[in-house]
Amino acid sequence: MTATPVPRVTIKDVAARAGVSKGAVSLAFNHKPGLSEATRDRIFRAARELGWAPNLTARTLAGSRVDVVGLAVCRPARMLGLEPWYMEFVSGVESVLAEHSCSLLLRLVHTLEEEVGVQEAWWRGRQVGGSILVDFRDGDPRVELAERLGLPVVAVGHPSLTGGLTSVWTDDATAVTEAVRYLAALGHRRIARVGGAADLGHTSIRTAAFDETAGALGLAGAWQVATDFSGDAGARATRSLLTAAAPDRPTAIVYDNDIMAVAGLSVAAEMGLRVPQDVSLLAWDDSQLCRLTHPTLSAMSHDVHGFGAEVARTLFSVITGGEGGSHPVPTPVLTPRGSTAPPMV
Repeated sequence: MTATPVPRVTIKDVAARAGVSKGAVSLAFNHKPGLSEATRDRIFRAARELGWAPNLTARTLAGSRVDVVGLAVCRPARMLGLEPWYMEFVSGVESVLAEHSCSLLLRLVHTLEEEVGVQEAWWRGRQVGGSILVDFRDGDPRVELAERLGLPVVAVGHPSLTGGLTSVWTDDATAVTEAVRYLAALGHRRIARVGGAADLGHTSIRTAAFDETAGALGLAGAWQVATDFSGDAGARATRSLLTAAAPDRPTAIVYDNDIMAVAGLSVAAEMGLRVPQDVSLLAWDDSQLCRLTHPTLSAMSHDVHGFGAEVARTLFSVITGGEGGSHPVPTPVLTPRGSTAPPMV
């Protein structure tokens, strides 16, 4: 028995539900003058109730240009300005957008729920041709949002977190495993990790990989501390770890970003500990910061600029009806420098 196809909702249906003409619907979604706010709100409400959104992909295929791509970030503005990863990532995205004469619409939000509202408003208001979604959580509501709206997106995160959305991701679990195994191979038996926000999916992946690797290696001590990625939080976590009595103090610390690793290096100096003789430090992402410290910081090196460029290229492919799926990029690679060495006996 053949199922009866579900009728496709059209702009005519939205106009009928809102009690206006098709031209009025077009004016509302193109943010053109000529409508009262009450009428505009009624049109948007009718579109939401019917699950209708302008088919931007079809317009793109027909020759229309995508002029704006959206990126909402749930991080404090001050911290975002200091975070090398995001600066490099946005730089990579912009390098591809410039090739398409396209702009980036960046919005800082306070909660994931706020971002859901922002993304829906952007799409229904035809402000963006697609969006880049970052910082995924378990059960992330943006997966359902993008599927319901037909919003073209690229999810920056592991496929286990991003549902059926097209994703671009790095293998954080393998990178953590390599970091811990490297430190253990140097002779470290007490290793700590200063991680990021516990509710972020990639933090959870790194946490699980650290525990699993430490258990497999039979380390005498393995500690993990969750933070907000800031230098202040990294310094506090480092101070807490290094003020423990010597037998319970880690001889090596892995950090989830470069800012916290630099802060940790300052704390070690403040406490009179030598790096790497008394404690080895290993950073993440390997921004320019890692090469400006003394000693220079060993790091899990990652081409963040190239990562951002790949995300943007993948989004344009999604917008124009190209292949979706999962797109892994090269795993961060260990780059040893002066901040790691065998522990002193």
